[in-house]
Amino acid sequence: MSDLKGPDSAFFTPSDVIVLDELYRDINDHEASKGRNQPQIALDRLSGLADPKHPDFQPTVFCAWDAEEPKKKSSRTLRESILQLYINWARTVVRHETDVVFLTHIILYFLTTVPSALYLFYDFHMLHGIAHLLLTIWYSGAFTLMMHNHIHNNGVLSKPYAIFDWTFPYILEPLMGHTWDSYYYHHVKAHHVEANGPDDLSSTIRYQRDSVVAFLQYELRFLLMCWIDLPLYFMSKRKYDLAAKVFCSEISSYTGMILLARWNFKPTLFVLILPFVVLRLGLMIGNWGQHALVDEVEPDSDFRSSITLIDVPSNRFCFNDGYHTSHHLNPRRHWRDHPRAFLQAKERYADEGALVFQNIDYLEITFRCLTKNYMHLAKQLVPIGKQIGMSQVELAEMLKTKMRRFSEEEIAAKFAKFEVEEIKKRAEEKRVQ
Repeated sequence: MSDLKGPDSAFFTPSDVIVLDELYRDINDHEASKGRNQPQIALDRLSGLADPKHPDFQPTVFCAWDAEEPKKKSSRTLRESILQLYINWARTVVRHETDVVFLTHIILYFLTTVPSALYLFYDFHMLHGIAHLLLTIWYSGAFTLMMHNHIHNNGVLSKPYAIFDWTFPYILEPLMGHTWDSYYYHHVKAHHVEANGPDDLSSTIRYQRDSVVAFLQYELRFLLMCWIDLPLYFMSKRKYDLAAKVFCSEISSYTGMILLARWNFKPTLFVLILPFVVLRLGLMIGNWGQHALVDEVEPDSDFRSSITLIDVPSNRFCFNDGYHTSHHLNPRRHWRDHPRAFLQAKERYADEGALVFQNIDYLEITFRCLTKNYMHLAKQLVPIGKQIGMSQVELAEMLKTKMRRFSEEEIAAKFAKFEVEEIKKRAEEKRVQ
């Protein structure tokens, strides 16, 4: 078995600590854990962390550190008192009381990115432009995953703030590298419908996923052709309204960038164009890592076509994005509920042969795949089920089999059930209409 170490809570989210404790308990006492009841104590602890009515509950206020239990008023410092006033107010603004961090980020972006962008158009300096671009890249991960929650749940703020909740993405998206609404159409209306299947525009199954050449083809197609591929996809599904909407959103975004570049090129380059290019490249690097390891037997299984990451920046800074399988199983599941959902279903994950990693994020997984470093991937794997007891070499060989490109004949055979379900779904939609 690979050289595994137990949880080190220095950087973990509290939920990751609980989850990994349970997984390592299974690994270190495999025989005793067979048939063991669900870890109810751990599940209760995870429930308490996400339940506003539970005494252990604390909202997420910042990504970089966790809020402490509020002190009595008499013992608070001025800073702590101001912070608590903000938390109390913010909990009434956000849709879920856990999500104070979303409001924190929205305020942060409007106080930094927006004025910085405006000033660059007023008085451009190269150093300011570079600093602005670097800050945007730093922000883009958390912003994108905040929008990920926004598009799956139709907003992140409470009803009294619905107008602002609808409006702020149109201001911030272009500044963070997004085109208007395209993330919603591509991710919610296409990717989650197709689930990395044959018709998914971001599907990895037709590519050899440890090949640099294949990866570059994948990246370039998305970067250069998404503006037309996505409308054509919706047209092929007879969703003409979505095709028109996404085409208009893409073209209007590009038109805006072109017009601004003709008026004032340098600030447009650093404020809009470069963030757009960097984000689109980053999205596909991340998606490759999320769906590089696809099961050769059941590639249409959510358990076997996506992965789970624990103890990674994606969980600390990007709202539990590491629990990608859990997200595919239930795209509308709240981000704070992923650890509990994973732990509650860990026996199913084990039976399905799901892959769980620790201390390696999607970008590094993509890098390790492209450099064919299966041994490092195996080292970071947290074995579950039948994987427990396998040597690092055996795990590496197992992972290698999941990188292979699927032929069109294999796709037709292995996704036949998926296609039948899609045909039934379309027939039902047509009947309802």
